[in-house]
Amino acid sequence: MEGGWEVSRPFTTTPRAEEFHFDTHQFVQRLERERLNRAQAEGIMTAMAEVIDESIRNMASNMVTKAEQEKHQQVDFAQIKSELQLMEMNDLAMIKAENDRLVNDIEKLQRWLREEITRTQAGVRLDLNLEKGRLREETSGQDQKITAIQASKATTLQYLVGIGMWFGIFGS
Repeated sequence: MEGGWEVSRPFTTTPRAEEFHFDTHQFVQRLERERLNRAQAEGIMTAMAEVIDESIRNMASNMVTKAEQEKHQQVDFAQIKSELQLMEMNDLAMIKAENDRLVNDIEKLQRWLREEITRTQAGVRLDLNLEKGRLREETSGQDQKITAIQASKATTLQYLVGIGMWFGIFGS
């Protein structure tokens, strides 16, 4: 703040424990020792002060306070919790839908199996009835053959008895 020059800091976003201080008088003296005249030294000092102030403003605008950071983290945790709950509900809904689909598939399979068992039982009954009918026919045919054989046997016996008697009558 030498020679009527003043470096101003028009902003303060958060109170700081340490404030940056730039000793303009010392800087101007150093430049003068480097063989610059007073006006040149003050001009460079003013430009440097502006660059430093702008840099500090940029850095400060990108910084957040601890309270803001904690608030942001709390919001993030709340959002994550909400998203997890939503994902859990979606997963639960998908699992329930899959379970319902599986139950439906099992019921369809059970109906199909009952129908197949009924169809198979009906087929077996039909086969058994056909086999019984075939066996009855075969047995009936066998019975007729047996009856015919018995009739033939009786006729043969009568014939033999008749021949035996004829020889007994005529052969004696």
